[in-house]
Amino acid sequence: MQKKTLVAATFAAGLLATTSIAPISSAEAKTQIQWWHAMGGANGERIEKIAADFTASQDEYEVIPSFKGSYAETMTAAIAAFRAGEQPHIVQVFEVGTATMMGATGAIYPVHQLMADAGEPFDPSVYLQAVTGYYTTADGEMLSMPFNSSTPVLWYNKDAFAAAGLDPETPPATWPELEEAALALQEAGYPCGFTTAWESWVHVENLSAWHNQPIGTLANGFEGLGTELVINETVVVDHISKMGEWQQSKIFDYGGRTNQAAPKFYNQECAMYTESSAGYAGISANVTDFEFGIGMLPYWPDVEGAPQNSIIGGASLWVLQGHADEAYQGVAQFFTYLSSPEVQAWYHQETGYLPITEAAYELTREQGFYDEFPGADISVRQINLNPPTENSRGLRFGNFVQIRDIIAEELERVWAGDASAKEALDEAARRGNELLRQFEQQQG
Repeated sequence: MQKKTLVAATFAAGLLATTSIAPISSAEAKTQIQWWHAMGGANGERIEKIAADFTASQDEYEVIPSFKGSYAETMTAAIAAFRAGEQPHIVQVFEVGTATMMGATGAIYPVHQLMADAGEPFDPSVYLQAVTGYYTTADGEMLSMPFNSSTPVLWYNKDAFAAAGLDPETPPATWPELEEAALALQEAGYPCGFTTAWESWVHVENLSAWHNQPIGTLANGFEGLGTELVINETVVVDHISKMGEWQQSKIFDYGGRTNQAAPKFYNQECAMYTESSAGYAGISANVTDFEFGIGMLPYWPDVEGAPQNSIIGGASLWVLQGHADEAYQGVAQFFTYLSSPEVQAWYHQETGYLPITEAAYELTREQGFYDEFPGADISVRQINLNPPTENSRGLRFGNFVQIRDIIAEELERVWAGDASAKEALDEAARRGNELLRQFEQQQG
């Protein structure tokens, strides 16, 4: 099972190359496993702890985590290392990079094959269905190891709710209820009702899944190439149109891409915030002057099938070809350790990421974490609210990193009052479809 031949040289462009990697010296006390990741700050420290604890738990392997910047930067670094024959054993890739990684068939070592070759016990059914669906083939074979999966939720300022005469234990369940709450909050002196992080992920991708409506054709790309975006033909248009109206009165106030709007929530400018469940670490560290709560994403009650289930964000761990048997045995053992209920329950409780297995969820419940922190299980309940449909399983589009940037650009025209929601989403779909066609040509 020696993995020395490297077939795919890049993930995005599909260029081909061949190289060899020398096996790790047997003189070393432990076989080293390089893990490249995109987790900075406190979450980076937690990755360091997981790696150190695994290394200390046995005598054969040492996992060495290396921070490589943002998700996009980590993927770019892995591509460059791949071309130079210096790739890591494991690389963390965000969920929208799945289609790109799948296209690099000679470059990746599928996790289901790795675990079988290493003789490690591996049962995909123990993972949350909403998580595994993102990273498996049509035949149910898992290609990468789920790690940090999250889903967007509604964070809210309980103190602000009380000041506005709202029930601090009952966050708004629907968008009309959120609008009413925002108006009451503004009457109470709060400048802004709500802000958001990750506008495409929350208000286009998850909004679609939450309302059981497609993001694109061919089951959101899961049925293969040839898919086209349809975000300009669904409930997304009405939702973004309403958000554009709300921007004018500050019921909604845009704060920037990714999670740049977080300070608006931290400093109590905006009393509600749609953000990842994994925002827990940052919110708990930065919010000191008020009590915060968690609610499910609001939904539009007039849309049939809503609410359905939300979809994940975050990342999984991909194994790269080109290393020796001995190292891959260690990678497989590390994945078994990483998926254990104890490790996953700890990581979930520390970060707000989903417990990726049912056993980790049950252990967290038994440990009393959800009793001590009410609402901490919202993300799990929301993503498991109903069995996923082809509209709410997730998405698998090539070049989606760039497509998300296009969507952000077009939404910013709506927030600025320079385009209607329909105009912006028409243009986002057109430009996005061009990138989908480019991806298909690269795969051909």
